[in-house]
Amino acid sequence: MNSDPVPSSSPAFGTPAHPIRLNKLKSIATRTSILPILLPAATLRPVAFRTFTRKHNLTLSSPALQSLAAFVGKNCGSGWREEGLAERVLDEVAKSWRKAGGGVIVEEGKGASLKAILQTLEGNMSGGRIVDSKLTPREGPGRTTNAGGIPSLQPSNSMVSNDHEVDELEDTLAHPRHWVKVIEAFETPRLTYNAEKKHFEVLKFKPSLFPNPSHKTTLFRDRYNIIHQRLLRNESFQVSLAAGGIPALRRSGSSFVRSQAYRLTPVANLLGRSGTSHLLLGLLSISPTGELALTDLTGSIVLDLSHAHMIPENGAWLSPGMFVLVDGVYEEEENVRGSALGGNTGIGGAIGGRFVGISICGPPCERRDTSLGMNIHEKSQDISSTGGFGWVDFLGVGSERTRGSRMRQIQTRSLRDVHDGMELHRRLKIVIMGEVNLDNMKTLDALKKVFGQYNEMPLQDRPVSFVLIGNFVQKAIINGGGQGGSIEYKECFDMLALVLSDFPSLLQRSTFIFVPGDNDPWSSAFSAGASSAIPRHAVPDLFTSRIKRAFANANSQLDRNQISEPPGEVIWTSNPSRVSLFGPVHDIAILRDDISGRLRRSAVSVGDSATTEMEDVAPSRNATAGLEGDDRMQALEQQSIGNNSNQAYPSTVQSARKLVKTVLDQGNMSPFPQSLRPVLWDYASALQLYPLPTAFILADSEIAPFCVTYEGCHAMNPGKFIPDGDFSTMTWIEYDILKNRGRVKEDRF
Repeated sequence: MNSDPVPSSSPAFGTPAHPIRLNKLKSIATRTSILPILLPAATLRPVAFRTFTRKHNLTLSSPALQSLAAFVGKNCGSGWREEGLAERVLDEVAKSWRKAGGGVIVEEGKGASLKAILQTLEGNMSGGRIVDSKLTPREGPGRTTNAGGIPSLQPSNSMVSNDHEVDELEDTLAHPRHWVKVIEAFETPRLTYNAEKKHFEVLKFKPSLFPNPSHKTTLFRDRYNIIHQRLLRNESFQVSLAAGGIPALRRSGSSFVRSQAYRLTPVANLLGRSGTSHLLLGLLSISPTGELALTDLTGSIVLDLSHAHMIPENGAWLSPGMFVLVDGVYEEEENVRGSALGGNTGIGGAIGGRFVGISICGPPCERRDTSLGMNIHEKSQDISSTGGFGWVDFLGVGSERTRGSRMRQIQTRSLRDVHDGMELHRRLKIVIMGEVNLDNMKTLDALKKVFGQYNEMPLQDRPVSFVLIGNFVQKAIINGGGQGGSIEYKECFDMLALVLSDFPSLLQRSTFIFVPGDNDPWSSAFSAGASSAIPRHAVPDLFTSRIKRAFANANSQLDRNQISEPPGEVIWTSNPSRVSLFGPVHDIAILRDDISGRLRRSAVSVGDSATTEMEDVAPSRNATAGLEGDDRMQALEQQSIGNNSNQAYPSTVQSARKLVKTVLDQGNMSPFPQSLRPVLWDYASALQLYPLPTAFILADSEIAPFCVTYEGCHAMNPGKFIPDGDFSTMTWIEYDILKNRGRVKEDRF
C-alpha cells in the first residue's frame, strides 16, 4: 500500500492521513464486466448433456439444470456459446462434483452440494472465465488431496496453472521409473459402495485401530454390495421380460452358460414358499447352533450341501467367510433349531427350515475393462455413457478415464531410448522373490548370483524394480532377545546391505521394494508367527538403516546431471500393498499370505467331494517350473483329455488355478471370517480386488511357484526363493509388465 502524497489538512492536530489503495483500484479497473442474460434451461441442455453425460458420465436433474442455466446466464453473459465459456464452466462444475464425492445424478441431496460448488466457483470467476488455477489442482507425478478427500496426483514442489505446463512437466519425466509408485495399504483411498446411488464414495470419518463395532458390519456389507452389483452387471443376470421360470445353475469354465436370465432371491423372501427353487447369494457362515448357514442383508438360513455339486467340479475353494451362489430348494419344517416356529424369524435373523443346495459356486469374476466401463485396448478412448467406474480413483493415482489415455502416451514415449545414435526400446521387467530368509547364509549366496546376472545385462534390459517378499527370517521375531531377538534381526539386513553394496549399478538404476511377512516385526512380537491382523505396517526403520545407507552411497557416485534417470531407491511397504506404473495403466497388487493352507484347513465339503480332494497334499515344486500360465492351462486340458496316468502335473496346475480363481472371484485378498484372519475394519477397503488389478502377486510359500492368467489378471506366486530340502537351487519370477506375463525362473548357485 503506497503512502498518501496529499498531506493532512490539519497537521497541528495530527489528523490521520487516509492513503489511496492503488492496488485495489487497479484490480477493480482491470476486472471485465459481464452483462447478465436470461438463459432458458432448454437452450443450455445440449451443452450440459455433452459435458455432464458424455464426458463425465453424470445425469442432470431438472432443478440442477435450472440452477446451472441461471448461473451461466449471470456469470458468462452473451458469450456463453460463441466464446465457449459455458462449456468450460460446466466442465469445472462436473469435476468439482466428482471430487466432492457426488453420485451419478447431479442433484441437491445427501452427497455433494451443487449450491456450494456454484458459490465457490462464482468467487473465482472474472469475465466469464475461471481465474483461480488452484481451484482444480491438476494431476502429475506428485501427490496431493483433492476436495473429495481422495489423494490425487500433482507435480511435486510446483503449482501448475494450465494444461500446457502439465504437459511440459510430464515430458521431462521420460524414464519409466519416474512413474513407479508404491502405495501402502494405509494410504489407499478408503472407498465404500453406496447401493442407493450405485457409486463409490469416500469415507469421511478418521480411521482408527479401535473403531465403533458397527464398522465390522459395514465391512461385510460393503463386500456383499460390491459382489451384488457385479452380478447384476453380468449378462447372465440381465432379466428379460420374456424370460420365464428359473433355470438350473450351470457354469462352464470361468463364465456362465447363458440360457435364461438368473434371478436372485433374498433369504427373507423364502418364507411361505416351501418346495420352490431359488437362487441365493449370501455369505457362508457358522450359525449359533454350529450349523452351516447362508446369510445376506435380509436374514440367514441353514444350508444343506450333502446333495450339492460344485460348478465347475473341484474348481474353487469354499469356506466360511466367502460369498457364494447356491441354487436349490427351500424346505420348511415345523421344528427348527434356533427358531421358535417353523417359517418365522429366529435367532440372529435366521428363518425356519433349511435350504437344500443342488449346485453351488463362487460369484463370477468381472474383467478390469468391464468394471471401468471402457475397452483399454482401443486407441481412441470412448468416454461416452458406457457405465462402469472409470471416473473413480481407486488408488489415488488418477482414474482411468482422467489419466489413462495420457499415461499411455507417456509410456510409449518413455520406452524409446536413443543411445549412440540408435533407437532402443526399453523393457519393463520386475524381478519377484518370495520367502527371502536372510538368516540362511545360502540365501545371501543365491542373491549374489541373481543380482550378478541382472547386473551384466544392458541398461535397457535391466529390471525397473526388484520385489523382495518376507518372511525375512525363518522363525518369528519375539521381542526379548535370544536367537529370535531384535539385534539378530538387524544383523540379517546388515548382511544384505553388504551384498547389495557389491552391485552399485543396480542400486543406482533400480527400485527395491520390501514386503514383510508374519514373522517380521513388530506384529510377530505378539503373534509368535501366527496370522496377525492385516493390513500390517512395513518393517520399522530401526532395522533398515544400513541398507538405506548403501543406496545413498551408490547414488552419490553417479552424476545425475548427465542422465535423465531418477536415482535408485529402496521402499519398505506394508502387507498388502500396490505398485502403480504410469498411473492407472498398470496396477500390481502384492500380498504375502499362506492362504492355500488356510483354505485347506477351513474348506467346506460339498456332496461327495470330501473323498475326491486332490489338494490335501502340497503339490510338487518342479512340476510347473518351465511353463507360463496359458501353456499350463493347455497342458492341463490335454492331460485330462488323454487320461494320462501321471497325476502330479495336472494336480499342480489345478491347485494353482483353484487358488487364483477362489481369491479373484471373491474380489478380496482375505475372504475369511475375523477369527481365521483378522482384518483392521477401517482399512478393509485396501484388501479389495475390485476392479481386478492388471497383475496380482500372491506370495504363498506352501505351494509351488506358478504364473496363471484369469479374466485378464495375471496371478503369480514366487514360492520360496530357496525350496525346502534343496540348498543349491533358487527360484524366482521375472514379470514382463508390457506383455503382462510372468515366467518362473530357476537356477543353481
